[in-house]
Amino acid sequence: MKPIWIVDDDESIRWVLEKALARENLTTKSFSNARDAIEALQSSTPQVLVSDIRMPGASGLELLQTVKAKFPGVPVIIITAFSDLDSAVAAFQGGAFEYLAKPFDVDKAVELIRRALEESLREANVEQASAETPEILGQAPAMQDVFRAIGRLSQSNVTVLITGESGTGKELVARALHKHSPRAAQPFIALNTAAIPKDLLESELFGHERGAFTGAQASRRGRFEQAEGGTLFLDEIGDMPFDLQTRLLRVLSDGHFYRVGGHQSLKANVRVIAATHQNLETRVREGLFREDLYHRLNVIRLRLPSLRERREDIPILTRYFLSQSAKQLGVESKRVSDNAMRFMSGLDLPGNVRQLENLCNWITVMAPGQTVEIKDLPQDLVGGHDQSLQLESPASRPVAFDPHLAAPAAATQYPEVSTPLGQVAISGEMQSEKQSEKQSWIALLEIEAAQMLINGDADVMDVLGRQFESALIKIALRHTHGRKNDAAVRLGIGRNTITRKIQELGIAGAKDD
Repeated sequence: MKPIWIVDDDESIRWVLEKALARENLTTKSFSNARDAIEALQSSTPQVLVSDIRMPGASGLELLQTVKAKFPGVPVIIITAFSDLDSAVAAFQGGAFEYLAKPFDVDKAVELIRRALEESLREANVEQASAETPEILGQAPAMQDVFRAIGRLSQSNVTVLITGESGTGKELVARALHKHSPRAAQPFIALNTAAIPKDLLESELFGHERGAFTGAQASRRGRFEQAEGGTLFLDEIGDMPFDLQTRLLRVLSDGHFYRVGGHQSLKANVRVIAATHQNLETRVREGLFREDLYHRLNVIRLRLPSLRERREDIPILTRYFLSQSAKQLGVESKRVSDNAMRFMSGLDLPGNVRQLENLCNWITVMAPGQTVEIKDLPQDLVGGHDQSLQLESPASRPVAFDPHLAAPAAATQYPEVSTPLGQVAISGEMQSEKQSEKQSWIALLEIEAAQMLINGDADVMDVLGRQFESALIKIALRHTHGRKNDAAVRLGIGRNTITRKIQELGIAGAKDD
């Protein structure tokens, strides 16, 4: 990891930050002026840059402009006095990650630097993955049409609406559109609007000012500001709350927006790419999606084919996913026999490419030999139960799993998972229906956890724990017709606890008894 650069003409500030970061085992490099830092950028780069605004010679804003021009992925934290708040606003417009107001608390400064560090490392991982991974694999005619469309749009900034079933690779196409656009050197920011509670989505999109709501301890940039000059990808746009659609429409119309709790209009220079698996025309007719927003988004529509429409791509995708899975686990890549490959190519995979990837992860972990035969595949595939793989994560299976309820939405039976890595075993026919249902949601949970661990996702316990709590509370509220206190009694928790959880999880529809 690269060092954290501290640029300040005040030696005491440099000393305090150096010592505080050293206690966190973080390496630093200090400069007493911006000019020296700019010269150092010719031969090295920081992981995070912390800079004062007012210094003799070149200012922190000049340093910020230089860094963002050469290394847009490096987070820059600006140190400013109260009288410099106008400069802080200018810093944000110039792409600063956050600012520290003097005098600042050292612990809070370290916490902010750690957040910037995590952002920097995450961006670096994405860039590395993008460099190592082919953008999109596909030789089928349907995919060649997609490639041609990406080529035609390569020099355009026009808004694009990507449609297609879940798991078809809509975000990959959005990244390809960004990579081959004039904005390629600027940020690509993705946001799944269906995965964030309604009460938090507005802040995620537009940011918030300090004190805008309970818990807003500091100002925060939203995704529009983070994507400045680049591309903002809004996934599952069909699930965006109706009142937020109005705010999004204004940004698309005139390019201006306000932070939550803010009074200063901000200008957004962002290309928006939206995606959905839903039929937006139907949503418009049902009054669930604004017609004017639909027309703003539907400038160029790009439909992605399902895997059923490009079966000839299954072998090349399978080989690629097996190679990637083996690399992640540090094992030798497995090979699928010709018979097994023909069998897999004939499967009806409702989860599309994502489902095929999950199957390849299962094969890497569970198949006994290096050459995989039909008999080595999951037994629910070869046993003829329903000819569909039941290994998708909940997020990739919209029919069996409602992301808004975070609870099983159909009576589909899932295989029992008996190991942390997702070992699948078929339940015996003598098993009771109640036990099968219990195993189905446990199986889903274990499969989702295994997939997140394989992907190297952070905060697995926290993410799944919040989904679990949200599901229980929503179901209890539905059972009690929204009566919060009654739901708390049914769940066996206190009234204060359920009130706090409802606020933390952004659950709507609760009322006092």
